[in-house]
This record gives sequence, structure tokens and C-alpha cells, in this order.
Amino acid sequence: MATGDTEREAHVSEDHGGTAAPRTLAEALRARGDEGLAALLRARPDLLAPVPGDLTQLATRAGTRASVVRALERLDRFTLQTAEALAVASDPVPYPVLRALMAGEGGDPPVEAALPGAVAVLREQALVWGGDDRLRLVRTARELLAPSPQHPSPTGLGPTVAEATAGMSPGRLQEILHTLDLPSTHDPVSAVAALTALFTDRARMDALLDQAPADALGVLDRLVWGPPYGEVTANPTPPVRWLRDRGLLLPATARTVALPREVALHLRGGRAHRTPEPVPPPVAPAREYRPQVVDSTAAGQAYTALATAEELLKKWGEGGPSVLRAGGLSVRDLKRAAVLLDVAEPVAAFWLELLYAAGLLASDGQADERYAPTPAYDEWLELPAARRWARLATTWLTATRAPGLVGGQDAKGRTLSALGPDLDRGAAPEVRRRVLDLLSALPPGAAPEPEAVLARLRWERPLRGAGEAGAELRARLATWALDEAERLGVTGRGALSAHGRALLGSAPGHGGPGAGAGTAGAPGAPAPAAAGVPGTPPAPSGPPAPGIPSTPSTPGIPSTGVPSTVTTPTAPAPTTPTTPEAPPAGAPEPPSAPDAHPHTLPTPSGPHALPTPQAQPPAPATGPRPDPEEAAVALLAPLLPEPVDHVLLQADLTAVAPGPLRRPLADALAVLADVESKGGATVYRFTPGSVRRALDAGQSAADLHAFLAAHSRTPVPQPLSYLVDDVARRHGHLRVGAASSYVRCDDDTVLGEILADKRSASLRLRRLAPTVLAAQADPAALLAGLRSMGFAPAAEGDEGDVLITRAPARRTPPRTPPAPVPEGPPLPDATLLGAAVRAIRAGDLAATVTRREPAEPTEPAAARQGPGRAGLPRTSAAETLATVQAAALTNSAVWIGYVNADGAASQRVIAPVRVEGGFVTAYDHTADEVRTYALHRITGVAELADE
Repeated sequence: MATGDTEREAHVSEDHGGTAAPRTLAEALRARGDEGLAALLRARPDLLAPVPGDLTQLATRAGTRASVVRALERLDRFTLQTAEALAVASDPVPYPVLRALMAGEGGDPPVEAALPGAVAVLREQALVWGGDDRLRLVRTARELLAPSPQHPSPTGLGPTVAEATAGMSPGRLQEILHTLDLPSTHDPVSAVAALTALFTDRARMDALLDQAPADALGVLDRLVWGPPYGEVTANPTPPVRWLRDRGLLLPATARTVALPREVALHLRGGRAHRTPEPVPPPVAPAREYRPQVVDSTAAGQAYTALATAEELLKKWGEGGPSVLRAGGLSVRDLKRAAVLLDVAEPVAAFWLELLYAAGLLASDGQADERYAPTPAYDEWLELPAARRWARLATTWLTATRAPGLVGGQDAKGRTLSALGPDLDRGAAPEVRRRVLDLLSALPPGAAPEPEAVLARLRWERPLRGAGEAGAELRARLATWALDEAERLGVTGRGALSAHGRALLGSAPGHGGPGAGAGTAGAPGAPAPAAAGVPGTPPAPSGPPAPGIPSTPSTPGIPSTGVPSTVTTPTAPAPTTPTTPEAPPAGAPEPPSAPDAHPHTLPTPSGPHALPTPQAQPPAPATGPRPDPEEAAVALLAPLLPEPVDHVLLQADLTAVAPGPLRRPLADALAVLADVESKGGATVYRFTPGSVRRALDAGQSAADLHAFLAAHSRTPVPQPLSYLVDDVARRHGHLRVGAASSYVRCDDDTVLGEILADKRSASLRLRRLAPTVLAAQADPAALLAGLRSMGFAPAAEGDEGDVLITRAPARRTPPRTPPAPVPEGPPLPDATLLGAAVRAIRAGDLAATVTRREPAEPTEPAAARQGPGRAGLPRTSAAETLATVQAAALTNSAVWIGYVNADGAASQRVIAPVRVEGGFVTAYDHTADEVRTYALHRITGVAELADE
């Protein structure tokens, strides 16, 4: 839409009366109350960046293409179908015409019941304005939704008769009129009007179609529900020729014909859509379990999630993989992580991305950049298990990174890597939150079918992610959310757990259904009032409610009645239900079920009233509301197994941990034994290599025997004692040092055995002395080679003492978790909404206040004003000082022109309070605050007209 069109649509007439129907969108917005403006800004937060100067600017911005597209994307399917019906009707649209387009000539009770609420949502979001007798869709929305050959409408309707005959010759129009036995006319406008009148007259159209051949009716049946265009040859078939001769098919191009919109509506029975969807698809329970089973299953998954995170970070703490030059993890390293965790690669990518988003994993920033745990990981380890889980789950709810994209390709065909760039999707947190909200609406222990959840999301956001790729991504995000919630322990067996239900209140909303206002069809969202119902009483008007402060009043300046704060109704936490206050008389009742559609809620509205949602706030809580994250921790903690301080040693050189081990015991046992299997009871296996690893870490045989005896509930098996003693006896018998490297041993026969072994050829050993061998390999390779031959060498230092080897704990410098990348502007809070409404009201008051025009300046004075200042009042310095002093004495307001230090000129309405020292202190109605102005920068002053 051109800028001029937008400005004309938003233009405000100075002579607009308070009782007349609004003629522009700006006038309709001016007729709203403060709550109505706050609801608009809450539903469309992009209008607040920056805050509009007045209502005319707000209306202009609300009609821009980018803002309208964003608003349309947030409509549910039925509200969008209502807007599409308005787009195919002639502007303005009376409410009965819209009802006929949506419900058909035979009527449809569900559609008729839901239609007022859909109109209310469109009005609230400033996509529709005007009374019931003149509903107007904003120009940009009409251009986006109206059908055209390049952009077909979901309605399947084609061009109108006037549009299809725009380039038709008058002679061809006369032929059609003659065939239809209509009066001939040489005026093309009259000819088109006659055709339109015929096609919209049901009785005459029925008579015409009764004469049509059966094949011609078959052609119409194929085109009636769209697409309305069909190709024809130079010599069309008789059925097509019969339709074309009577104007039932009109030429669109040289080889294409179109079914006129009026003909299609007649064949459809007046319906604009084949299948209106006034009620959202239900999300019904498909499987039901006992809530205790669901909670126990989810708790088991939560415990596994913590164990998986600790295992990965502990391994990478010993030396993580390198960072790719373009950022991210290589495919090979991702496979290694999957093997380490014994999961599939997509699951490994999920855990990596979750730990990265939680700030527990990052790159170290060194020259040879590698991934390693952050210092926050050590702090996280010290937390109780339930609190550690809560931190991961809260991070998952708010993270914008989509791990499911790993392995795919971006728009340029480059592979997306784990922990790499381009994985942020702003819709991800909204989709996750909405999926969990749908699960929370079911009874405890009930699990729906995933396809039912996807169908509901498609109904709530049919336009989000325009195009097949965007729609597919949104469906994939919902599928990933279900899988990730199960993997993380938020859900169990497909049903939302008690701790997951409690956690839903801990993550801030992201503009999804149930999080913001103006969203229809979402449980938890304020239900829109039904608007546009003929016969309903007009909305009450009058002064603001008692207790709502208004701006200071000044003689000559009407009070704006703007509240200091605008409160937003907040839904109670799922775990702390409250009883809403009784609604006032005449107010609509809230829906009784989660799937009840808010469009069915009628509310009083007049033909010129602009209704706004009437959501009732919850009753005050009797006590302080608990933190949702704390509530989730309290619910999960009893379900997690308590750490144990013992193992069960068995004769087959294994140890069974009957539960999660306490951290010191788990760390020591991880050095002494290898994990053989995981699960509720972890099995460790003792091997010569694992015992040697403990000896390399500085333990002695006596230490190991004491450790095993202290932490085993069963006697230490004799085979395990023999294994420890045997490895300890041979440990350190060989010593490896750096020459390049050497091997020394007091027993020269052992060195002779090494030289005779063919496996030592790669080490290139040679004897320097009876008890010393020299090697050309480095000490690490020499140690590994000798150990692979069955020996137990020990590394020694420069002074001949044994080097104790422990796994290094690598940590990155302190790192901040990556900030989520939200989709669109954030939702404004009540404080910002209140300040924005006050500023807009004050600016609109200053822009529309009636003022006395100053006398025409002399020609030199007008020239001194310069470009861009011709509209400013102009008076001499003495007149300016006298007028301002008089206004301060009489407590009246004046209109001034002001030029700031940057040379920018502006007009302001001020109420002077004090004049002294070359400055005037006044209440500025434009800025809605007290300011000080230099007198020498005031170009002139004029009194306001008497009211």
C-alpha cells in the first residue's frame, strides 16, 4: 500500500463529532477507552517501537504492510476466514452480509455463534473498524487477502464481474447482454451493473441455470470451489461456449477464463468458504494412566537426563572436541558424543544444545579452540538433583535454538552443525509452551495423540511461517517439543507430569497463545468480546471508573482520563487454582472447558462501539504465590532416588550400584572400574586396566583394599583382591622416562622379553645398559605400547619418582549463556502499556486541540521562520513573555512553537506554572510531564480557543 493511502486511511477530521460514526481508523481508535488502546498495543506490540506520537500515527503504523502481516499471522483459522470473507465483499460490509458469507443462505448456528467473537478480535487488533452497518477491513489487509491471479485466496473465489470485464470491449458486453435478453446499453458501467444485478438475483440465476446443459453445469461444478480459472482452446467445447456467451465464464487472459465471484457465490449458497471452522479441533485424551505412573516415569527420565548431562560434561572436561572454523561441532565429533552417550546422533545434538543453552558448556576461546564445561557446571553439580533438573527444564522452555535442525541445510545449502550458528528459531519457545499448555488442559494422566496437538496448532496459527517450508517447520517444532519433553522428563508416557505442570509458570511467555492478548482460540488468553451483533445495546461511555487517576486538568484542556497504570489479567498457576471474582452485570461468562471457543462469548456492543476483550482478573490469593520452579522442585524431589553410599561386589569382578551413588564414591569408582551397563542399577567391571588407572592416580594396593571394604555391603571377593594385588605388584616394575624416551627395569630378563616381542618393533627400542632401553617414541606412545603388550609400566619424572596421572579438569573462562533470539518484539508489561497509552493520549490531545490562529506574520517575519517552521506561531519576545506570564497567573494553557538546541522545531501545548530567569516551567500536555523551556527558543505563543 502506498504511503499516501495509509495516511489518508489514518487521517483525522478536525470536525469529527463524538456521536458520529467513525470515518477513519484514527477516529475509531480515538473512540476507544484506555483499556481498548492497551489491548491493541498488547496484541500488536510492534506498534510500540517507537511509541507513536498520537493516535493518527498509531493508525498509520497499524496499517503498514509489515505490521498487518504480523497481525494476520497471529489470527486463528476462523478469525482469518472472517477477514478473508470481508476481503471478498464490497467495502464497507454490513454485518448481515458478512454473516451470510460465513454461514451461507441456509444459516449455520455454530458459525453464527462464533462470528461476533471473530469480529471482536479483528476490531481489537485494528484490522477491522466501523459500526455493524459499515464494517471496514483496513486497506492493507484487503490487498493481502483479496483474491488475484498471482495470489489466489483460500476462499477459492475469482474476480468480480467488474474486475473481469475491466478490459473487455463494449461490443462484447453488448453480445452478452443480448444473449441474456437484458436491455442493451452503450455505457459499459451500466452493462456491468446489469450483469452484476442478474448474477446476484437468486430467482433469475436459478432460471438461467435451469436452461444450462448438463455438461456446462459440470464445468461450473469443477470451478465453483476453486481454483476459479481454467484454460480454453481457440475453439472451445460447446459447454464452455454456452457459459462464455452468457458471461458465466469471463476471459482472464487469451487462453484462460474465470468464474465470476458473484456466480460462484450463487452456486455455493452464499458461502465464502467451503468448510468454515468456528470451533478449534479438540485435543482429547487418547490414553489414560494413573497420575502416579506418569510422575514416576517422568522422574525416571529426569534422573536419566541428569546422568546423561553429567557423563557428557565429565568426559569433555578431560578434553573436549575442537570447534569448527565456522563454529559448531564436526559430524565426527557428534558421532563420538552419540557413541559415548549410547544414543542416536539427533538425541546427542539435543543434549549438547541444551547444555550449551544452560551455560554449562562453551568454547574455551583459546587459539586451539575446544569445547569444555564452564565454571557454572561446578556450581550446578553442587545443587540438589531436582533443582539441577529444574534449571535444565526452564532453559529448554525458553531456548530459541532448535536441535532438530542439526544435520539439515540452511538456505545456502550449508549443513547445520550442532552448537553452530543459524539454529535459532524464534517460534520454538512459543510452540513448546503451547504444546505443554494443551497437555496441561487435559486431566492428569491423560495423553493425547500427537496428530491432535498438531491439528490444534495448525488451527490456531494457519498463516504462521507462510509457505510450505514455514508450515512444515512449525509442525516439526511441535513434534520435537513432544519428543524432547518426554526425553527431559517433563512428560511421562505422553502425559504431562505433576512437576512439569508446575513448571509451566516459571518460564516467561513468548507471545504464544495463552501468553498474549488478542489471541483467539487459546486457553488462558483473554476471551474477546463478541462485537458486531445487531440489536445489542451500545457500549457505555462516560468518565473513567473511580479510582483511576487522570492527567492534571487545565482550563481549556479536557482531561484525558488516562490511567497511571494498565493492569493485565493474569491467569492463575495450574497448581494453584483460584476462583474468579463474580463478573459485573452484563459481562460475558468465561468458557467452562479448555476447548470452549472464545468466539462464542457475546458482549454488549453498539453499531459504532469498538469493543475490547472483557477478561475477568482472578481473585486475590489468600497468601503469597509460590514460585513455580520451587513448586516443581518440591514435587520432583521425592520421586528421585536418594543417593547411596555403598555397592554390592560380586565374584565375577563386577560391582552393582543399587541406586545413584554419592558423588565422592561415584568419582572414585569411575577411576577404579569401568561402567558395563547403565540403568536403575549401574554395573561396574574391574579389569587390570582399570586397577592400573587407579594406581596411576596415586592410590596404593592398601588404599584400594580399604576403599572396597568400606563401601561394599558384601565381603570383598577373593578374585578381586587377587586382581588388585597382582596389578599392584607389577605396577611400576617398568619405568618410562623422556630421553626421547627410555625404559628401565631392575630385572634385565623383562627387558629382554620386551626386545624379543615382535609387537615392540614400532617402538624402535635398543639396549643402552643391562637395565635400560632407549626408544625413539615419545613417553606417551611408549607407555601405551607397553601396556598393549600386557605390561604395567609407570611414568617417572626427571628425579626418578613415579608421576601420578589424574584426568585434567578443563574449564572455560566464565561464560554467559547464549541469549534467546525472540521472534518479534517482546510483549509489553503493564507499566509500559500504561505509559504508552498516556503518551499517545497526551500527544493526540496536543495535536487535535482547537487553538486561536495567530495573526498573519509580516513578510520578513515569515521569511525568518525558515523552511519547516511556517506552521509555528510567531510573536515578539515581549508578547511571548507577557502571554506566558498571564497564562501562569490564570492557570490556563497556551500553544507555543519551540526550537531546540539541534534546530528541530515543534508545536506544544503547555500550562505555564512559573516564569523566571529567562525560563518557563510548564506542564507539557504533548509529553505528559513537567518541563522547562528557554524563553528565547520559543518562536511564538497563541491562546487556545474557548471551548
